[in-house]
Amino acid sequence: MGGKMSILRTLSVLAVAGTLSVAVCAGAQAATSVKVTVNNTVITSGDIAKRVAFLRLQRQKGGADEAKQQLVDEVLKRAEIARIGQSVSTQDVEAAYARFAAGNKLSTEQLGKILDQAGVGADHFKQFIAVQMSWPRAVNFRYGTSNRLQGADLVKRMMEGGGQKPVTTEYFLQQVIFVIPEKKRGAITAKRQAEANASRAQFPGCETSKVFAANYRDVSIRNLGRMLAQQLPDEWKPLIEKAGENGTTGTRVTEKGVEYLAICKKREVNDDTAAEIVFRAEDIGKKKAEGEDPNSEKYLEELRKKAQIVNK
Repeated sequence: MGGKMSILRTLSVLAVAGTLSVAVCAGAQAATSVKVTVNNTVITSGDIAKRVAFLRLQRQKGGADEAKQQLVDEVLKRAEIARIGQSVSTQDVEAAYARFAAGNKLSTEQLGKILDQAGVGADHFKQFIAVQMSWPRAVNFRYGTSNRLQGADLVKRMMEGGGQKPVTTEYFLQQVIFVIPEKKRGAITAKRQAEANASRAQFPGCETSKVFAANYRDVSIRNLGRMLAQQLPDEWKPLIEKAGENGTTGTRVTEKGVEYLAICKKREVNDDTAAEIVFRAEDIGKKKAEGEDPNSEKYLEELRKKAQIVNK
């Protein structure tokens, strides 16, 4: 089942030496007949043909039935990701696509041609990437506060580490957003990014950031509050760690506009809450190394039970 694929293998599964250069097959014939509806979302025979071609490109076994099940699961995941607001940005997906192309010594244009020739298409692959990148965020959002270490369990873990509480970095952050309306995304993104980059040198600090934002058009300030290093979003973590206290990160283009983060405060901490978060992050890392988080399948099964899935 596609849902059981290890998160760590999301993109590397295609990166077998020579896979992309030798596994090209005849393009799938276009088709528009409806094969499945999932909560009123349609999956066509053309969608299934693309996923069959994608499985072939990955050297995975499975025909139309496996392809259909993967697509049903992805529709459920995509809807849930959107519902709880845990989707990665289009920029993150494009960056992952570009990294994959570069890792196979291809340009993005060359990769697109190979995917087209294989009957998959770049859009199908990018949709796959988007779900695979976003779903772990949804699972963590759903289960991140469950199975908390408390009392004796927390003490036991500390004793295993020599009786010392682990030390981690605590950040207090603000988000600065140079808003770009969806309709103007293509026309003014470069201009807004230039504005955002120039504004970083003028950023006065978190206490007067709202006054600062008033000097610019359509700039929003959000307090993100306290975050430990283990809680930082993957896409922001390198930028935050690179920025100094009272500094700002580099900019990123997101679905909201052009953003950067301000580091209001930064310090080393080793309290009980920090210890619990560090230990929980270690546990999640071990689960990922062993395979997909078991909560992922549990979550997906809940969605399946509540869904209306109609095979045509």
